[in-house]
Amino acid sequence: MEHASHQDKSAFATEPVGRLIVKFAIPCVISLVVNALYNIVDQIFIGWGVGYLGNGATNVVFPITIIALALAVLIGDGGAAYLSLKLGEGDLDSVKKGVGNAAVMITIAGIAMLVITIVFMNPILTLFGATDVLRPAALEYGYVIAIGLPFTMISTALNAMIRADGSPKFAMVSMLLGAIINTVFDPIFIFIFDMGVRGAAIATILGQIISFLVSIFYLPRFKTFHFDRSALRLHKRVCLSVLSLGVSSFITQIAITIVMALFNNLLAVYGAASVYGSEIPLTAMGIVMKVNQIMLSILVGIAIGAQPVIGFNYGCKNFHRVKRAFEVAIAAAEIIAIIAFFIFQFAPMSVVSIFGSEEGLYNEFAVKCFRIFLMLCPLNGFQTVAAIYLQAIGKPIKSAVVTLSRQIVFLVPVALLLPKAMGVVGVLWAGPTADALAFILALAMIVYEMKKLKKMAA
Repeated sequence: MEHASHQDKSAFATEPVGRLIVKFAIPCVISLVVNALYNIVDQIFIGWGVGYLGNGATNVVFPITIIALALAVLIGDGGAAYLSLKLGEGDLDSVKKGVGNAAVMITIAGIAMLVITIVFMNPILTLFGATDVLRPAALEYGYVIAIGLPFTMISTALNAMIRADGSPKFAMVSMLLGAIINTVFDPIFIFIFDMGVRGAAIATILGQIISFLVSIFYLPRFKTFHFDRSALRLHKRVCLSVLSLGVSSFITQIAITIVMALFNNLLAVYGAASVYGSEIPLTAMGIVMKVNQIMLSILVGIAIGAQPVIGFNYGCKNFHRVKRAFEVAIAAAEIIAIIAFFIFQFAPMSVVSIFGSEEGLYNEFAVKCFRIFLMLCPLNGFQTVAAIYLQAIGKPIKSAVVTLSRQIVFLVPVALLLPKAMGVVGVLWAGPTADALAFILALAMIVYEMKKLKKMAA
């Protein structure tokens, strides 16, 4: 056990930074993309098997999944950051407590999420913009999805800590197996058994249960410490530290939920006053946000791949490696964001057509969504890495500010104001406006932190 730990430490301190980030980022990217694909796969099969109204129904349920994911990353990413920092300090006892306490907290959160969602499903869907047309299918889909929430929350949280433990491939396999199960059973339940949106939901939770079982299997096999029952004893200080380190990731996801709820309601109201009606804008924007989530998953995966490298070397005061890891992560993230930009701007219809055979006004609005809302998506690469960097060096409040700026501080007010002058299209223009303002803030904060890092390295 100690041999593995020392080996990992030596690699963090001596192995080329670029190679380390690739080692951790690729499995992490795959895991996160696979996680995002759970809902994308449902949307594709529902689009072809049920139609765009079926996709609209799943879009108003999707924020529930995002809330569950927010709690999972609050605890999981916090536990992973805590593990990396304490490992860098050589404090293996704290590493064990951090992982164990995180496992207990996410289990409690998962059960609570299940109960709350089942009890309050109808008012929750109203909050997230369900129209009378979409509500029946949304309820049918939502009640089944709620059953899988504890499984997906626990597996997501544990996989974050498994990656930080030096086993990113194991975490990748956990998520990949779940996605394969979902993809296999989606067409069976939707087309063969004619179960519609309920069939898609059942396929989803079957995949989540498989991922849960695989991640639980890893618990007694952590490489950096020996996991035992004593790790499950809650310690207030450890729990608060884990939560504080995960708050940036939590805010990112909760902000997505708030934005989706706001946008769904704005699109329904202003869409009703346009030629598109309420359901077309609501459904099209849901598709765009989920496709964009794939790009963001890659960006976050790159940043999280750099997180243990940054956290460990910051703890060891190897500041030149910290800077190098940040630079490599930024370069990789920007390449991905720029590629996504070209797809969104020059081939949006090729993406829209994946989700079913629609025509006319639906296609017209979906293309507008991609081209306008994601116009400045290349700026997301820098901002995403900046937020994770601040989290990795133990500055969760600054990390949260960077994250919150784009998702809430800038996006919400602009989304409320622009439609008053521009109608439903004004909702779309809120995206690039918020991206530009958030980038400026993130750049200013990183320049300040890099100056401090240079002084500490001197």
